[in-house]
Parts: sequence; C-alpha cells; structure tokens
Amino acid sequence: MWRRPFPWLIVVAALLFALVPYFTNDVGMRESLLLAAIYIILASNLNLMIGYAGYVNFGNIVFFGLGGYICLYLVTAWHVHVIVAALIGGVAVSAVALLFGTGILRLRGAFFALATIGVNQAVQQLVVNFEPWGGATGIYLSLDSYKPFGGPMQALWWMYLLIVLLTAASMLLSYVIKNSKFGLGLIAIGQNEDAAAVLGVPTARYKALVYSASAFLPAMAGGLYFFKSGIIEPGAAFNLEQSIEAIVMLMLGGAGTILGPALGAVLYEEMRGILLTTQYLSHFQLVIAGVLLLIIVQFVPGGLLGWLHRLWPRTRGWLQ
Repeated sequence: MWRRPFPWLIVVAALLFALVPYFTNDVGMRESLLLAAIYIILASNLNLMIGYAGYVNFGNIVFFGLGGYICLYLVTAWHVHVIVAALIGGVAVSAVALLFGTGILRLRGAFFALATIGVNQAVQQLVVNFEPWGGATGIYLSLDSYKPFGGPMQALWWMYLLIVLLTAASMLLSYVIKNSKFGLGLIAIGQNEDAAAVLGVPTARYKALVYSASAFLPAMAGGLYFFKSGIIEPGAAFNLEQSIEAIVMLMLGGAGTILGPALGAVLYEEMRGILLTTQYLSHFQLVIAGVLLLIIVQFVPGGLLGWLHRLWPRTRGWLQ
C-alpha cells in the first residue's frame, strides 16, 4: 500500500490539518477544521455503504451518537480514560451494527433507506427514556474529566489532534477496502447484487461486514467530539440533518472515490459557514443543500472528482 503515492498524500494532508492550527495557535481555524474533519469521517465511512455497496444509509449519524453516549457514560460513571472509552464505544457500536445489519440489509433500495431513518429515530427515543444515560437531558462532564490532559484548554487540542487522526484512518480504511478483494465484491454488489451473488460473492456477509466497518470510526469520533463539547443530549447526538448533509458532501465530492468525501466535506463546510453568517440565507441552509444534491445527481453524478477525471484522465492514477 505504501509504495503508492495516494496513502502518503492522505498522511501529508492530515499532518497539515493537525499542525497548522496548533503552531499558529489559531483557535478559530481549529474549530472550523474540526467540523470539517468530523464531516470527512462521516462522509468517508458513509461512502463504504453508498459509494461501494450501493446502499443509501440515512441513519449513519446513529453510530456517531451511540459512540458518544457510550464514551461519555464510561468516562463519567466508570472513570475510564476517554481514549479507551472511545475505543470501547467504537467496538461496541460496530458489533451492534454487525448483528443488526444482518437483518436490516435484507431490505433494498428505498425500503432500506427508510428503515435506516426509522432506526435512528427509534434509538433516539430509546436514549431519551434511558435514565442511566441522563434521559432527555443527556450527560454532562465535570471539569475533573479533563485533568488527564492538564485541563480543558489542553484537552481541546488533544481531541482535535485525535479526531484528525481518525480522519486519516477513515480515508486509509476506504483506500484499503477499495483496493481489496472485499472492495471488489462490494462494488459488484453496488452495480448488480443478483449478478454478484451468481458470480459467487457472499453478498449477505459482505454487506453486514461493511455496515459494521462503517460504524467503527464514526462511533469513536462521536466519543471524542462530545467529550470535547462536555455534554451530549439526544437531539444533538442523533441529528438526522447531519446524515443528510453527509450524503450531500459525499455526492458533491464523488461517491465511490476515496478523496471525494473529503473534498466534498471541506467545500460544503465552507459553504455552510458562509450561509450561516449571511443574514438572509441562514435559514435556507438545508434547502440549498437539497437543491445542490439534485443538481449533482442530475448533471454531475460523479461529483467534482468524477468531473475532474473526465477533464484530465491522468489524474485517476493519483487522485482516487
């Protein structure tokens, strides 16, 4: 893998993400890049289902929220270190996704997409009524939770650096899967699932495995993000709008590619920042996102990266 230039491009980009705000001590840049990094993680892992396997998952945010709840509960109730708690949350959510995906992935097309929305809403209501996790008010962290990092200010930087690390891991995971036998099987499923089954691809197992894989890093990111925020509550943890935005970012950059989700996430986050700070457009953010998605699907189905590849075919070799 490391003999090719693309993985090194990911590493260099992650280092720039991590080090430029740190050495310039630019808090505003850090917070902006943090949101972009979170969306890259969500879009890149969503790409495993949509771009490779061809299954549209509107409930991708459920992994992010569950990972956040498990992590903060372990930190507050059991005093587990946040990195260990985030890892446990990732493993637990991934295991649940594997078990649950075996059943829900029997559905196809619009039925699967609608089912994922139902799963997100059901989990949110379950958490609202689950008192050990704070019910409707959620979980709050005390300042003592940040002592292992030297205080809240230092913890903010540590969480940012760890989330950037997960961002790089998400893109590398996408790269490894796409260039493996497993990835070829997923792409075959996405193109024609029945034909893939006839050719010997174990479609049920592959779909369950990729559903599980797409849950692991978003769950860890959720734990680190909400630890940084100091609070988690159901509305923020299971916000369906974020799943929709992640799909827009994926389609904007290019579904089925590795760099596309990152490109789409960065561009969309910049656009979102402009819209939210513009007086007459701040309430039309999701409307514009929906229109943008329709335009992409209709006129640029390959996204910006696909459009770039058509203009300059040689870019396919180093921009995947």
